Amino acid sequence: MSDIIIGIDLGTTNSEVAVVQDGRARVIEVDGAKILPSVVGLADDGALLVGQSARNQYVLYPERTIRSIKRRMGEDIKVEMGPQSYTPQEISALILRRLKQAAEADLGQPVAKAVITVPAYFSDAQRQATRDAGALAGLEVVRIINEPTAAALAYEVDHPAGKNILVYDLGGGTFDVSVVRLSTDVTEVLASHGNNHLGGDDFDAKLMGHLVDWLKAEKGADPTENRAAMARIARAAETAKIALSDAPYARVEEEYLLEHQGKPVHLSLEIARSDYEDMIEPFIAETLEAVHTALSGAGLTVADLHEVLLVGGATRTPLVQRRLEEILRMPPRAEVDPELCVAAGAAIQAAVIAGAQVTSVLVDVTPYTFGTSAIADLHGEPYPFAFIPLIRKNTPIPVTKSEAFLTIDDGQEAIDVRVYQGEDPDALNNTEIGSFRIEGLSDVPAGNVIVTTFALDVNGILHVSSREKRTGLEKHITIDNATARFEREELDAARHRLSALIGEGEVLEVAERREEVAARALVEKAQRLMEGANPEDREDLVDRLEAVQDALAGGDVAALERAVGELSDLIYYLET
Repeated sequence: MSDIIIGIDLGTTNSEVAVVQDGRARVIEVDGAKILPSVVGLADDGALLVGQSARNQYVLYPERTIRSIKRRMGEDIKVEMGPQSYTPQEISALILRRLKQAAEADLGQPVAKAVITVPAYFSDAQRQATRDAGALAGLEVVRIINEPTAAALAYEVDHPAGKNILVYDLGGGTFDVSVVRLSTDVTEVLASHGNNHLGGDDFDAKLMGHLVDWLKAEKGADPTENRAAMARIARAAETAKIALSDAPYARVEEEYLLEHQGKPVHLSLEIARSDYEDMIEPFIAETLEAVHTALSGAGLTVADLHEVLLVGGATRTPLVQRRLEEILRMPPRAEVDPELCVAAGAAIQAAVIAGAQVTSVLVDVTPYTFGTSAIADLHGEPYPFAFIPLIRKNTPIPVTKSEAFLTIDDGQEAIDVRVYQGEDPDALNNTEIGSFRIEGLSDVPAGNVIVTTFALDVNGILHVSSREKRTGLEKHITIDNATARFEREELDAARHRLSALIGEGEVLEVAERREEVAARALVEKAQRLMEGANPEDREDLVDRLEAVQDALAGGDVAALERAVGELSDLIYYLET
């Protein structure tokens, strides 16, 4: 089994790793269990803890333990763990590294490549942060796929029939709903919608609030300033939530939770499922609205659905299944373990990439509309910041779209290109995710044509370029906000911080490996373009290809960066 690719579900609450062997997906055990808690911590002697051991110590040492880091992916922040601060990418890398180690021990060989899943609604920055985490863990992330898509692969890999299915994925910290069309050999995501800050953790928070209010009312004690007490309350709330999936009541007992006025305070009360369901009803209602939004985006009605699939541990909540059956008029399927199916689907996609024979081919969509701004009519009047969509929500990816824009002034020397993500016709109401400026335009009358191209790859990373049509003058940007905040110096610093945690002999060669992988992929693309290029363009391609190959052979990282940039510019020009 050479060049094996593993599948990883990097979850908010729990993570899993899987592999396809003998045509079947198998979830690999980590520390004796198929589920690894997505928790990282430092023991009191400074030893690194990942998984269940870290989760166990969270109760006593929350200041040395980090959980739910997935919710912070893509943010320009650092989180404290003991005496040091780490980026979300670094903490996620430690989780990925543990999964990688478990896979290597199970398979008896090194593992260097992975398919990693993310919520369908993850932003561009969050997807890039996930790739950076993989690089820090020593993994080449060969593909990022949406979690509902992976789940559909796991449920349907042995049942390739023409049908429309709805994948309802409610995990620990994220929610996604996707409408997927299955045919004989294609799995196509028609539409996705969701909220990457909604999940079982919010259910826990409601229960925690209930327990805190009880302590204040019945015991006169406020535990919110006591981190150890709050950690125990969090654990008790999660335990109660799980119990209420199977029982109408759950008993919470936490003795000697804290002291108040010199006396011990005990937490002891019963929670009814009906009360719990009242607490979480607004969250469930939000997910059901998302179901209708996704159906509308796919151009389907409830009557067009054939099946409903449940994904994520929080879908075990009876209220979820009951409400889904009420609005969709069919019982949801859950015969595949909802906590493991995403990892299994990632492994199936990994097997496809590795060249295994499968019955499904993945077609994914973008959950966002991407565009730019220009002067255009808005509400019947000219407006300088009208949103011009180029890649619309639910478009299959990879995709490249271009649009021509005209300068408005005679002799206009420069233009500003702003890139937005959103659905509002007013660009200023959307999220600006990048911008650049082209200077030195031709001294010509108004109406100079500027061609803007948006290219969204299979990993959800957006490349934007604008080119003056008459001269070829061009500027481009890659919208990977996490990377913009996590450049080579920061990656190197992160590598050394992690090496201090995991041992001096395990320093990860992150930046160089990623640069080489990108360069080789670009070389392959340039070689494919060679056949259709005219003699002049072919000569330019040969020159820039040679520069990249020379830099690769010489191991010169700086030269490789320059050569890759020049080749990338030429490819953008030729593809426009």
